[in-house]
Amino acid sequence: MTLWSGRFSAGMDEALWNLSESFSFDQVLYAHDIAGSKAHVAGLVVAGLLTADEGDTLVATLDIVCAEFASGAFERSATDEDIHMAIERRVTALAGPVGAKLHTARSRNDQVATTLRLFTRDALKEIARATLALAEALIAVGERHPTATLPGYTHLQRAQAVLLSHHVNAHAVALSRDVARLLDARGRTNVSPLGAGALAGTSLPITPAVAAAALEFDGTFINSMDAVSDRDFVAESLFAIALLGVHLSRLGEELVLWTTAEFNFAILGDAFTTGSSMLPQKKNADVAELARGKAGRFIGNLTGLLTTLKGLPLSYNRDLQEDKEPLFDSVRHVLLVLAALRGAYDSLVFNEAVAAHAADDELLMAIDIAEVLVGEGLPFRQAHEFAGRLVGEALREGRTLKEVVASTPGGERFAVLFADGSGVARRTSPGSSGPATAHQQADELHRILRELHVRVK
Repeated sequence: MTLWSGRFSAGMDEALWNLSESFSFDQVLYAHDIAGSKAHVAGLVVAGLLTADEGDTLVATLDIVCAEFASGAFERSATDEDIHMAIERRVTALAGPVGAKLHTARSRNDQVATTLRLFTRDALKEIARATLALAEALIAVGERHPTATLPGYTHLQRAQAVLLSHHVNAHAVALSRDVARLLDARGRTNVSPLGAGALAGTSLPITPAVAAAALEFDGTFINSMDAVSDRDFVAESLFAIALLGVHLSRLGEELVLWTTAEFNFAILGDAFTTGSSMLPQKKNADVAELARGKAGRFIGNLTGLLTTLKGLPLSYNRDLQEDKEPLFDSVRHVLLVLAALRGAYDSLVFNEAVAAHAADDELLMAIDIAEVLVGEGLPFRQAHEFAGRLVGEALREGRTLKEVVASTPGGERFAVLFADGSGVARRTSPGSSGPATAHQQADELHRILRELHVRVK
């Protein structure tokens, strides 16, 4: 029997049932749905729609059902279309007539919206914590190698030498924005729709703020129609995860490059690499490739939900059932990626000598030659042209840039630029990649992460 059987003379066709049922995937919401129901019971008691004894009975019964789910003892009935119906059916079976009062002044529309907000609220906090842990693992790589250098790249061409700490901290800064974005989305999620009913509220004397306070929501809905139809919080969460996934993909791409024989900047621990079923010598950075690959999944989940939402009139429509699987999928997989990448960076060994040799590529000194000339008063465009001619001459003649500079009138004043590590040491502007600003940047980044930790608690 369905919850609406009084109106119908025939049961649901099997084809429609197979299309409609969502218990197979929304059962993961059981704890959040039960929490929402307990808060709803509290509101019904305050409203005088349940006696205190009836409220105690329902809460105790809900706890029993929660324990059944947690232990795996819960048995689904053939009529359990979704997790919400399953819980109500079981509560009624255990509590008797009082169980039939559980759904007083509530629709599945506001019930589902409440449950999903509770799930999303918790998931965003969990993802934020895992993202902070990865950011800290990145920072730790730089702290293990405080003087290590490598080339910084633009267009995947060597551009300027940078400290390893500067490079990994750049990723940590991006992740800090992701954490802030996740927490901002969580704030907009933390509004209770419970009490909105099917779409227009109810004539019964409920006070939505009671349940909202019990669930630790920041407030309650303004408009009942918006409350049951709004899935902005799901879309925003999927966007935050998708953008985080893009940043994780960039990390993965770099690990793939760094661990190749061609780069040889880094080695991942055996526990975070795989071998080949055919080639005995292979050590593959699959963790990085999977991190890179999951970004498409996250973007797809966001795009799919936005496409679902864009044509819906007010208020609730069954299309909104399509909000859950993309959300569950993105939450699950981004947590897997975050944990795996954190372990990979914890295991990473950086080949300082190899990376430093690449960072000391003398062609990277071209900008420093130009900047010396600028310091002497030459306009930058002329200085740039002069340095570019020296580079071109070296490449055409098969000579080193140092040799070409040395043979140039006045070139002796540039000799100091070709000392190992000079390219990094000369970067002194605020926020730059040189050692002079490294401690200041590190302090600022640690401060940001500390503040985010406080927000995550």
